[in-house]
Order: sequence, then structure tokens, then C-alpha cells
Amino acid sequence: MPHILIVDDEAVIRLSLSRLLTRHGHEVAVAGSVAEARALGPWDRFDLIVTDLRMPGEDGLAIVREASVPVVVITSFATVRSAVDAMKEGAVDYLPKPFDHDELLLMVERIAKQENQRRKSAAMAADVARCFPTRLMGNHPALGEAVRMGAKGLGAGLPILICGETGTGKELVARSIFEESPRRMGPFVAINCAAIPEALMESELFGHKRGAFTGADADRVGLVEEARAGVLFLDEIAELSLTAQARLLRVLQEHKVRRVGENEDRPVDFVLVAATHQNLEQRVAAGMFRADLLFRIQGIRLDVPPLRERGDDVMLLAGLFLQRACQRMARTVPEWSDETQELLRRYRWPGNVRELLHVVERAALIADGGWIHPPHLPPEIAGEGGAVGEPGEPLDIHDHFRATVLKYQGAMGETELAKKLGISRKTLWERRKKMGIPRS
Repeated sequence: MPHILIVDDEAVIRLSLSRLLTRHGHEVAVAGSVAEARALGPWDRFDLIVTDLRMPGEDGLAIVREASVPVVVITSFATVRSAVDAMKEGAVDYLPKPFDHDELLLMVERIAKQENQRRKSAAMAADVARCFPTRLMGNHPALGEAVRMGAKGLGAGLPILICGETGTGKELVARSIFEESPRRMGPFVAINCAAIPEALMESELFGHKRGAFTGADADRVGLVEEARAGVLFLDEIAELSLTAQARLLRVLQEHKVRRVGENEDRPVDFVLVAATHQNLEQRVAAGMFRADLLFRIQGIRLDVPPLRERGDDVMLLAGLFLQRACQRMARTVPEWSDETQELLRRYRWPGNVRELLHVVERAALIADGGWIHPPHLPPEIAGEGGAVGEPGEPLDIHDHFRATVLKYQGAMGETELAKKLGISRKTLWERRKKMGIPRS
């Protein structure tokens, strides 16, 4: 749960807020002044700071100016001017005393969720920037065009539908579009519709009122509201129930949301980006997806090409993944042998980029000797019944060993030959003996 700092010179207020927030599962620290708050250590270890505006010594605006985390200002001296000043300095919200406890709890939940999403987005962006300097997973022209069109669409408020096979990087494309769009200063709120039980999906998306159903012990802000001024990304949108589809359609049409159990509509401001690996037209024909929702969500439709159609991206991504894996394992980055590169280029990659990542991480783990050779690849790629296409026939892993030994043993010693194969001298000797390959 969020870690919250309360700063107020009135002990009664500190105690009341601390008990309220602790009772609702939050971890709370308190301070009676700005100086005491500083003595607690760096403020960035908190998820939220709630501070009084007017206090002896430095006032609450000092915290607003200096804190790198969200700050909510509360005060008994509520005026329009003081509220404007606090918001100008960077406060995320403002509450006059006396305030309603439910209103405060709802505000805390909303801000804590937005900060959590912001941190996730920042971590994802940093990881993407570190692993993929060009941001997208590869240099295929279709990817750059998808981001350009998508960012333009987001700027115009058009919903975007991203289609592509599993593992092609649809969420990364969505995040890249978001980073290039005018909405990049807002939150990027992502949810995988296939990962949320149907019974909880409407509450997750649209929020609920306390007491709306068994277990609804407090008001809940839905993801639609969390995405205010930003983007709501629905991965695997085809998995939404027809009921949830109907409610989503209404939100998109009216730009309003009604929480489960409420009779009041709330205005929302977000742009939808959806993704799917399924054929939505076929699901519409089967009665599993609403035709009107499909028309609504594909303001711009983007198709992410599968890895097998992306040519040089295979080795580009393999190199990036290999560097990342070896850095994590504190190992020297090995080289790809020519035979290995040929196999990687010819493989059909039914699991797309995700499969390539796993293959490279496996090879980085088991390879030694400074080279990655076909024996370090899974059998389906190295040649034992894998989805390998033209040109030529796939090499059997044992055939590869035999062919390499017979080709190079006359010009290489055993140590050099073992190094080329990516195995130890002992393993080379054992395989020679097992396969009946004499030394020349």
C-alpha cells in the first residue's frame, strides 16, 4: 500500500489523519513542521505527501516546491488565491478544512494509483531506452510509420487499434506512440483484459461505489478515470465480455463514466489505444464482439508485422537482447557464428519477438568459448523438426557437429576446434567417440 507523509502543526489533525489512513491499509509517517519532515529523510521514499498550508516557520508551499512526489495541500484558510498559488507551485490537489473523510480517501487512492502508473511508465520507458535506443523493437519501416500515424491520431483524439500476432510487441508500439504524442505528459494506464476475471472487469475499468457489491468496502476509481489527460491501453480487447463492451462503447461515445453502483455520470478525458492478436471481424460475425464498438475503436488501425517479415530486424534485435542478457549475467558478449546467424534468419519465429528474446537469453546462458553456435539454439531452430523455411534444408544438430569436425579438424587443433563448436575439449572427445568420428 502507499506510504504517505502527513505534515501538520496541529497534533489532533495529524492523529486523526494517521488513524484514518492506517485503518484503510496505508503506511503513514507524521511531522509537525517542514523541518521535522526534512528530518525524516528523503521525501521520494513516500508515495504521497499531505501537508497543511500555513504552519509556523516554513509553510507548506516549501514542500510543494521541493518534493518530487505528489503533494496534496489542506488548510483552514481556504481561499481561491491560496488554492491557485498551491496548484501553480505544483500541488496535485487541494482540500479545505474541515474536509470529508471519504473525499480524502478517494483522493488519496486516485493520486496513489496515478503515481504508481507514472512510475511504471517511467520504468518501462527507461528499460525501453536502455535496451532499444531507437525505442521501437527494430528498424522496419512499417513500425516507424505506425508510430508516426498513431501519434498523429492521438493528438487528434482518435482511438487506435493495434493488430498483430502474439509476441510482436504491440504494447511497446502503443507506448512508443504515446511517447511521441501530445498526451505524453499524462498517464499511460495499461491493462491486459485477458488477465482480469470477468466478474471484476467492470469494477476495474469503470470503478465502483462503496457497497455496490459484496467486498466493495470503499469507493474505487476505475482505470478510465485514472487515464485522465492520458491514454488507456486495453491489451487483448477481444477478451472483454459483451456487457463490458457495451459500457465501454457508452464511455467512448459520451465521454462520461458511471461507476458501478452509482447513478451519477462523471466526465472523462482519455484516448483509447487497444490491441489484439485476434480477428475482430470474425468475432463480430460469431456474435462475440460488438460491431459498433469495433467501428468506434478503429479510428486508426495499425498492423504490426510479424518478426519473420522484418528481415534484418532479427539479427538487430538478437544483438540487443544478447547485450542485455550478458550485462545482467556479468558475462562477456559472445559472437554469433555464421551458421547460427543463418539459422536465426531462416526460422519462422511463430512466437515473434518474445520467442527471440527467450532463445537469445538461453544461448547467452549456455554458450562458452566466445561464440554462439547452432548447438546452443533450441532443437526447433537448430534443425530438429523446427519451423525453418527457405532457403535450403535445416541442419540436424548432430549433422552440424559432424560436418564442422570433418571440415576443420585437418586445419585446427582440438582446443581450437572445441572453441569453434562452443564446447569443451572433453565434450568434443566424448561426442567424437559416441558418433564414431576418428581424429584425422
